[in-house]
Parts: sequence; structure tokens; C-alpha cells
Amino acid sequence: MDALFGNLPAMWEGLVVTLQLTLLAFVGAFVAGVLVATARVSPVPVLRAAGTVYVETLQNIPLLVLLILAVFGLPEIGVQAGLFTTAVVVIALYQAAYVAEALRSGINSVAAGQGEAARALGLGFAGSLRHVVLPQAFGTVVQPLGNIFIMLTMNTSLAAAVGVVELTAAANRVNLIEAQPIPIFVGAGIAYMLLSSVVGFVTGVLERKLAVAR
Repeated sequence: MDALFGNLPAMWEGLVVTLQLTLLAFVGAFVAGVLVATARVSPVPVLRAAGTVYVETLQNIPLLVLLILAVFGLPEIGVQAGLFTTAVVVIALYQAAYVAEALRSGINSVAAGQGEAARALGLGFAGSLRHVVLPQAFGTVVQPLGNIFIMLTMNTSLAAAVGVVELTAAANRVNLIEAQPIPIFVGAGIAYMLLSSVVGFVTGVLERKLAVAR
């Protein structure tokens, strides 16, 4: 265990990068996911088709492939960005497809009469979605969104493959020096487990509060 405890500063720096990557990517995924979900339920056929293509494409391409294409392919067409920024954007766009599907299921769970009542009050599609449907849909998808957050946290480890020094990459660097993979990667695994447990706990609390509110 000396190999782990003796390198806690390096592991901590990697954990901080993982937290930053997770939070920024989830915010981006949520915003993009709301837009894609809106397109998926839009009365405009072109928007529905675009939303469907986005979801089906992103859900059927491995995230690692997307990261490698972005990191090594974008500079070839003149798009320059840092490794961290590129990882945030790619992970956010990838997870947005899952967020969109979770939100779409929540929207579909809202009674049709709610939308009809909103339209009867003079609200258009955008207004009824924003003020009536989406607020109710969010309350029903807290747990799925929490699961997506956990999945995103785990997926940040793939950023190590393209040079982002997050927790997994930091653990690997320490292991190259100490040659003690078991304590080092067990420590990293425990850190990921604790992050997931915190997200699960917070999700459970939010879900219970929203259930009472409804």
C-alpha cells in the first residue's frame, strides 16, 4: 500500500481532473440532450428525423472511437483545441444521446391532456413543452439521469487513451514508476466507486423529494 499512499498527491490531481471532466461533460450533455429530446418530439418531421439520426448514430459508435477521431482528426481539418476541452465536448455530445432518450421517455410519460390543456390556454409547442411538459418529465427521469451521470463518470476513464491525465491515467503513471498495479488500481477503483455511490445517494434523495412534490 506504500506505493498508493506515497503517491496520493498525483492520484488526487488525477481525481480532480476526473471530477472536472465529469461535471462539465454532464452539463453539456444535459443541455444538448434537452435540445435533442425536443427535436425528437417536435411536430416538424425534419427535426424529428435529425434527432433520431443523432441518437442512433451516437449510441452505435464506441466513445473511444469518437475520442480518437476528434483528437487526431480535427487538427487535420484545421480545428485546434486542447485535449481536455476536446474530451469534454466529445463525451458531452456522446452522453447527450442517452440523456435525450431518458428525457423523451419522461415526456412520453406525461399525460396527453397536460399538453392539450396548455395549448387550450394559448401556449404553442415550445411554450407547453417548456412550462408544462418538461418540468413534469424531469421529475420522472431523475433515476435514469443519475444512472447516465454514473455511466459518464466511468466513461471519463477513456480520456486517458487520448492523453488526458485523469484518475486512470494518473494511476497508470504511478504504476509505471512503482510497478505495484494491485494497490494502485484498487485505490483508483475505490475512488470511482465512491463517486458513483455519492451520485446514487443524491439521486435517491432527489427522486424521493420530487415524488412527494408530485
